[in-house]
Amino acid sequence: MTRLSVVLIVIALLVSACTLAPEKVARKERGGAYYLDDGPPSEEASGAKDIPDAIPREEPRSRIGNSPYTVFGKRYYPIHSALGYREVGEASWYGKKFHGRKTSSGETYDMYKMTAAHKTLPLPTYVQVRRIDTGDTVVVRVNDRGPFLKGRIIDLSYVAARKIGLVQLGKAAVEVTAIKTIDQKSDLEQTGLFLEAARFRLPENAENLRERLLKSDIAAVNIIAEDVGKIVYYRVRVGPINDDQNVDLYVSRIQSVTGLSPKRVFK
Repeated sequence: MTRLSVVLIVIALLVSACTLAPEKVARKERGGAYYLDDGPPSEEASGAKDIPDAIPREEPRSRIGNSPYTVFGKRYYPIHSALGYREVGEASWYGKKFHGRKTSSGETYDMYKMTAAHKTLPLPTYVQVRRIDTGDTVVVRVNDRGPFLKGRIIDLSYVAARKIGLVQLGKAAVEVTAIKTIDQKSDLEQTGLFLEAARFRLPENAENLRERLLKSDIAAVNIIAEDVGKIVYYRVRVGPINDDQNVDLYVSRIQSVTGLSPKRVFK
């Protein structure tokens, strides 16, 4: 190899390094704010800062987006009811790259609407998202699936993220709480026999067990959050089990998954 060839290779490497450096710095400064080809709108729409929170209301389930699905080799099982759902984790957001595309519910994503994506909540579901460090809150309507990065539990629309100061940060610790709507009151009034498979301090452990139970052909598996003093427990509960159903069969299936006998709860 000639000396000239060596010089040319070194120059090429330096040029490449300079080209990549700003991209890497931008990614670091944003802290995972958005993918490099995503981001806020080029021009802010008029009145974007004044868009109100979503207003919870009775809605039928989406015809699509509520069935089990697989992303990156992992199987996800959307839950039947959001009653009692509360979880702490990281929120992120998505913007112009997805603006105008179809969401998992079949609706069109509009980054100027108060919406969000969640991996397993029923579509649609209304939730309150509270930033833990500032206390800022926003109410959004979940109509999409995601995010699928570890630790992140909800993806907010651009305008929702903007309202709680998430756009520049990219991500932040939040508490997500499902909001009861009128049609969900009937679920609260359900009575009968329930089987509590287990209870957990961490919501992700409860969700993992719920998925395992669903794979064992156990229907109507829900997670109920309950405050015990200053501690929140996430109870994995099966039911209600009707009189004409074989309770022992449910008990046997739960035992095969957990190795423990479920607790019988009458309501």
